Amino acid sequence: MVTVEADALCGPALAAEAKKAGLVYSLAYGDQPALIWELVDWARTSGFKVTAAGKGAKYLPHYHQMNPDNVWENWEFSKELTDSGQLNPYMHTSFRDGTKAAIEMAAVANAASLFPSDDGLTFTPGDVEQIASICRPAADGGVLAHNGSVDVMSSVTRDGEWIDHNTQEGVFVVVEATNDYVSGCFTEYPWHPDSTGRYAALYRPYHYVGLELGISIANAVLRGVATGDPAGFYADVVATAKKDLTAGEVLDGEGGFCVYGKLISAETSVARGGLPVALAHSVPLIRDVAAGEVVTWDDVEMVEGMETVLEMRRATVALMERAGEPAAI
Repeated sequence: MVTVEADALCGPALAAEAKKAGLVYSLAYGDQPALIWELVDWARTSGFKVTAAGKGAKYLPHYHQMNPDNVWENWEFSKELTDSGQLNPYMHTSFRDGTKAAIEMAAVANAASLFPSDDGLTFTPGDVEQIASICRPAADGGVLAHNGSVDVMSSVTRDGEWIDHNTQEGVFVVVEATNDYVSGCFTEYPWHPDSTGRYAALYRPYHYVGLELGISIANAVLRGVATGDPAGFYADVVATAKKDLTAGEVLDGEGGFCVYGKLISAETSVARGGLPVALAHSVPLIRDVAAGEVVTWDDVEMVEGMETVLEMRRATVALMERAGEPAAI
């Protein structure tokens, strides 16, 4: 599955259908979700308790309001390149306005059985040595709402200055020591522990996207296993208004002028009737939505031609219902 947007929308149901057909459904190795899942799998297999998993990305608070008209003000490309027409402004808006990060971390959460915060990703600035201090529960001085979550760290300060030894392009897992001996090992070996020695991060500083895809193919074909696949429906990415939206406007999807994707728990998304950002394309609003508010199914009129994808979405929600969670679409 090289379309992580589809995985975030209905990956659990797609994986279930693949299993019925005797096929291997897998995240794409080289893309960050599969690499993060691999770190989580390593940590759990080694006996560690996973506190958090995540990645680095450049982020500033105003990025949530970014749109294709001002996107190049927020990238480091030359004017010659942006004027050439080689770059897609909608795609690059989604890369920076928080949508792509939310989608990728939904894929991680669903594959690794982790629970995101309902306040969205924090994008807390920090360097590699600060990963374990930042991505630990708030009760212990970090930013996480709870243990066993996902997050993204910003590679720039809130003033926009690049951080030395930042986490840009990298992926990480934060684990908690199970006893004093393990805590001691965190400080004796080249980990990245917090000041207490209770939490430590393992960090991979790069990802090569399609250049590493052969790892997924080899695992699927030769071993019959995935390099990460949805274990359940734990996280969702809901359309959130970039500006005050009015009834009659037509949503223009990821990287557009109307909405960005916010990561929240699947339970909260379903209970609130949140509209998945992947379905916020070419659908008209039937009532106003204030800036910063989540767009719901009741706020839009679904258009024809989406029956198949809606069926897969319902099947994904049904997987959570069978686990005893609330239902809605």
